[in-house]
Amino acid sequence: MSTGYLIAQMAKGPEFLDYVLQNRFNAVILDRFSQLGFDDWWLTAGCLAQSVWNVKAGKAPHTDIADYDVFYFDPDTTWQSEDHVIRQGLELYADLLVNTEIRNQARVPIWYPKKYGFDYGLVSSASDGIDRFAYQTTAIGLRKERNGDYRIYAPFGLDLVLQGQVVPNDVLPIRGVYEAKVARWQKIWPDLKITPWPDAENNLHSVQTGVRP
Repeated sequence: MSTGYLIAQMAKGPEFLDYVLQNRFNAVILDRFSQLGFDDWWLTAGCLAQSVWNVKAGKAPHTDIADYDVFYFDPDTTWQSEDHVIRQGLELYADLLVNTEIRNQARVPIWYPKKYGFDYGLVSSASDGIDRFAYQTTAIGLRKERNGDYRIYAPFGLDLVLQGQVVPNDVLPIRGVYEAKVARWQKIWPDLKITPWPDAENNLHSVQTGVRP
């Protein structure tokens, strides 16, 4: 199980949490997800980073956030089990009228090779998906425990997201994913500072995908 750190134990954790919770959709998702019975889960990715960028830019915190990703880990890798959890999530958040993407990270190695053309690697916790994001900047997970404590998982720290610096994470050869996303982000948050994907002659498997613009 991925435990992360209590928010106060992470450098700049309280500052980050303050930005994130200004987006009421983040706050409600964090409040309710434990009702589904999982201990190993994280609200993650763009909904966190983009809330920070929106507040810093003087926009409404939820502006231009396409979806809200929740990663959880369940050793039951059947499609039916994940679909059941997704349907529960749709009911849990029906009143929010936002797109919540709830996915069992234990199932990713099953479908990933067919979609991207190479193996994803073993998964043993929800945080494994965060470790393999195409961007260090948004590789952050946040959850609210049943006792009300907030925990954070941020393998690359919080400086990048708070400073608006987008830096690639080339642990997987998914250059196309990175470039498609940052092209969209630059249009919405033009003050972001983008680091290009590292050039490497031996990176022959860079994957071009139909990432939502």
